[in-house]
Amino acid sequence: MAEDEKLLEIKNLKKYFPVKEGVFRRTVAHVKAVDDITFHIKKGETLGLVGESGCGKSTAGRTILRLLEATAGEIWFEGKNLVDLDKKELREMRKEMQIIFQDPYASLNPRMTVADIVGEPIDIHNLASSKKERNEKVADILDTVGLGPEYMKRYPHEFSGGQRQRIGVARALAVDPSLIIADEPVSALDVSIQAQVINLMQDLQKDFDLTYLFIAHDLSVVKHISDRVAVMYLGKLVEVADKKELFDDPKHPYTQSLLSAIPVADPTYETERIILEGDVPSPVDPPSGCRFHPRCPYAMDICSEVEPEFKDYGDEHFAACHLLEDE
Repeated sequence: MAEDEKLLEIKNLKKYFPVKEGVFRRTVAHVKAVDDITFHIKKGETLGLVGESGCGKSTAGRTILRLLEATAGEIWFEGKNLVDLDKKELREMRKEMQIIFQDPYASLNPRMTVADIVGEPIDIHNLASSKKERNEKVADILDTVGLGPEYMKRYPHEFSGGQRQRIGVARALAVDPSLIIADEPVSALDVSIQAQVINLMQDLQKDFDLTYLFIAHDLSVVKHISDRVAVMYLGKLVEVADKKELFDDPKHPYTQSLLSAIPVADPTYETERIILEGDVPSPVDPPSGCRFHPRCPYAMDICSEVEPEFKDYGDEHFAACHLLEDE
């Protein structure tokens, strides 16, 4: 793949949180929330990032935007390594990268009107020469996400969850970004509202030439919106592939178990459910070798000793599993 096709490229990204104890608050361990992940996102595509709660998905998204500082690794965006940028350079780049947060109730300032919430990034990046021009931009953006200009003077508590998330989408769109990281943007919404927000995001992607990193744990939502899917387990990527390829031919046992848990509307359809034993291990003290081996139904001796290599098994279908190395 040509390098210019990649909008975002992550190389060996790590984010560790120190665990401190005692009177002197000494660091005694680290929570390895994101542990050496590598992937890329092409211009104009949607990469779905999935996994169980606590696997590091949201931490990865926030570290990419440098809302959290990376422990190690590289974050290449439009030819620049974000890790090396100072505050001024990062602020300029932030115009191109925005985030939609998971909770539409907590992510909007209750003391600000919709006009101020959506207009704040316009003010920060000096994208309007006057308050009148700024309000005209806000009105246009609200109209784009399905909320009319009449909502501009209202406060967040006057809106439903779906409407609040539309305000969050409008705020992300306000600076005309090229990349939006959507951190489980529909998980707090009713199913019918989820569909509306997902369809809105797809329409906006076409209209504004957007690229998405779509973080979720609902595989049916990811299947609907994504072009490619990355599967994460305990801070590690275990599989990345084209959406159709991943759903038709999942290679990693963890991916297979996730897909087997997707409910099917057809009562006559029979599928073998893969039930995983045990709980997700602690990211403070992850298992040796393959992190999935304590719960894997196909684990071999090598799985507990040697960490599998994250390799391309053809057509950009990446996976990290010792079972595949004999194929």
